[in-house]
Amino acid sequence: MALVNTKKMFEMAYKNGYAIGAFNVNNMEITQGIISAISQEKAPLILQVSRGARAYASISYLKSIINVAVEENPDIPIAINLDHGDNFETCRQFVDDGFTSVMIDASSLAFEENIDITKKVVEYAHPRDVVVEAELGQLGGIEEDVVGVDDVSRHLADPAQAVEFVERTGCDSLAVACGTSHGAFKFKSEPKIAFDIIQKIADKLPGYPLVMHGSSSVLKEFKDLINKYGGDMPNAMGVPEEAVSKASKMAICKVNIDTDLRMALTAKIRQVFAEKPGEFDPRKYLGPGRQAIEEMVSHKLHVLGCAGKASECM
Repeated sequence: MALVNTKKMFEMAYKNGYAIGAFNVNNMEITQGIISAISQEKAPLILQVSRGARAYASISYLKSIINVAVEENPDIPIAINLDHGDNFETCRQFVDDGFTSVMIDASSLAFEENIDITKKVVEYAHPRDVVVEAELGQLGGIEEDVVGVDDVSRHLADPAQAVEFVERTGCDSLAVACGTSHGAFKFKSEPKIAFDIIQKIADKLPGYPLVMHGSSSVLKEFKDLINKYGGDMPNAMGVPEEAVSKASKMAICKVNIDTDLRMALTAKIRQVFAEKPGEFDPRKYLGPGRQAIEEMVSHKLHVLGCAGKASECM
């Protein structure tokens, strides 16, 4: 089937208590690893492209890779989303480039400015059958050029504002700041996810899909491999998978995962170079990295509860 937007995915995810994995892609190997896992697990999929990925690989290359994945997996619903678009012009360009979903992130601006920009994106995207994700509250950490706040507990989404924001903008889903953080060094101690905030917003907006950003778990397996083979990530810490799973059974219908992909690829490349220092064939180190991504994504689909749900999201 052709690329789809996320409307049906989110409808079924909310109804049946699971979340869709939204995985960031930067090159062919990452995309192949994700798609291989999705195909085996028969799960719906959101592929995300950030402005950084577009600058690195160009949208024409990334879109072509994704189009091949769609053509080869006609029984899997796949949406393609702009991650963290920072202004109207960026979102407009991605809509025109054939994306089925765009995220406008004006969360660092004043509430009224966030509303105005988001509404403008919605008014452009909806007539073109493209859905819009927005963000309320602010996350911590760093992801590419998205720099979060230092204390996430002071910048959580306001449930009352969430209702007003959705009603005034018409956005299709809302990323809510609930205690998560971007990057591999998310927290200095065990994170406290604000499940009460998620529940309050869900109570005020029944049936409305919420999004969880900064949700990578910084898996110990890959952190240990990176550190073992010359890396320096001793204090890396992510969101516990049990917390992600719990949120996925609530109103969270989309969970973003990027850091875990990068760590899986990096860990395996480091391992190959350490164990075979004479290796210079990219296929011999990117291949194991791709395999690690496939296995990790397959695991995540079960954490999110969306494995085996492709057919109901068609």
